[in-house]
Amino acid sequence: MADRRLVIAGTGSGVGKTTITIGLMSALRKKGYTVQGFKCGPDYIDPTYHTAVTGRVSRNIDSWMLNHEMVKEIVSRGSEGADISIIEGVMGFFDGKDPTNNNGSTAEISIITESPVVLVVNCASMARSAAAIVKGFQVFLKEAKIVGVIANSVGSEGHFKIVKTAIEQECGIPVIGYLKKDRQLTIPERHLGLIPSIERGELDPFFDQLGDLILETIDVDTIFDLAKASPLEIQESQFTRREKKAVRIAVARDAAFNFYYQENFEMLEAFGAELVEFSPLKGEALPDHVDGLYIGGGFPEEFAEELAEQSGVKDSIRTAIEKGLPTLAECGGFMFLTESIETTDEKRYEMVGIIPGRVKMQTKLAALGYREITAEEGNFLLNGDLKARGHEFHYSTFHPKTEIQPAYQTKGMRGFKQEGFMKGNLIAGYTHFHFGSCPGMVENWIKKCKEWQANG
Repeated sequence: MADRRLVIAGTGSGVGKTTITIGLMSALRKKGYTVQGFKCGPDYIDPTYHTAVTGRVSRNIDSWMLNHEMVKEIVSRGSEGADISIIEGVMGFFDGKDPTNNNGSTAEISIITESPVVLVVNCASMARSAAAIVKGFQVFLKEAKIVGVIANSVGSEGHFKIVKTAIEQECGIPVIGYLKKDRQLTIPERHLGLIPSIERGELDPFFDQLGDLILETIDVDTIFDLAKASPLEIQESQFTRREKKAVRIAVARDAAFNFYYQENFEMLEAFGAELVEFSPLKGEALPDHVDGLYIGGGFPEEFAEELAEQSGVKDSIRTAIEKGLPTLAECGGFMFLTESIETTDEKRYEMVGIIPGRVKMQTKLAALGYREITAEEGNFLLNGDLKARGHEFHYSTFHPKTEIQPAYQTKGMRGFKQEGFMKGNLIAGYTHFHFGSCPGMVENWIKKCKEWQANG
């Protein structure tokens, strides 16, 4: 693997981590380096930018959902063939699952992966005080290796020199560069519509411009030097292939369904699955001769009208699930399998109709947070004592037509709740699973697919 990796951390959310991360990736590419991106936490959006800029699939690393060995292996495997890996932090450096400890924080991930850290500081309206902020971050957790600072939102080059002098004198680490307040670039399309824009290459000029901006005022050569790190030692791989292409699993993947963790795919393949992608949005029916179906999250509500028109696609999926095709549908996939989606303008669009009830979009957040997941009786994915971890994030609510059988029980900050829908070999719900938290669920899915294959 590359012996250079660097965490881009922030003093808090909104200080410019993503802008600087993408800009650094672009700048490093301009210098001829092969760059690998990673994102701390469960977010699906930022890794999409990383992938577009670097040309390599960005990967999520999350020290709450995954054990430490899995985190290290994801970084080690993902970094193969790269000259440098850039790890974008989440929220503030020490913000994680619990305010009383560092669990799930960027700081914890930097320690697990033995990665140097560059701290992004919003220096607007301050001078010497910036040094106090950096010093506080240095002493708060000495095991974390903060090796440099980038000053964001400075008023002028003169302002930057004042901040730089104070921080370097008091903290003993270099201030590598800056972005001016009036040169801040707003990342376009950072929510709905992101995937189509990136797939069409519409953001490429923005990425190019951002890379040039970084090269003007940030010492990218010093960044490269500061990223030196030791190779990570991996104990036992979870991605060793058990058998080759024992079953075929169809994966719905397009602008409407694109929220997947790359490791979920790779674990399925390691356990014996051949993945066959298809696009419901483009009118592609469920592929023939498949033994399982995976419909991930995304933005089906943004494409509700187009999806409603794909009667052939919906029929093919409905028929297969009714026959018993082992299926997992997460969030957007769950919404797609209901009877209808009602958008915020109160228009209703017919979906697959396998789950009795409708989804209603709303303008306020309906659920957000980590989830510990245990199965309801009959759930083939998490049978026995298996427990998985994942994340829930959506603006819609589900309104069942009749009493339904929940798929699992989830535990979050507000306690326990029954969630999802289960019938036959269909497991569906709002929760996004990370298979790395529970390899047993992958093994169970492959086993169920083999049973389907044998009986087919």
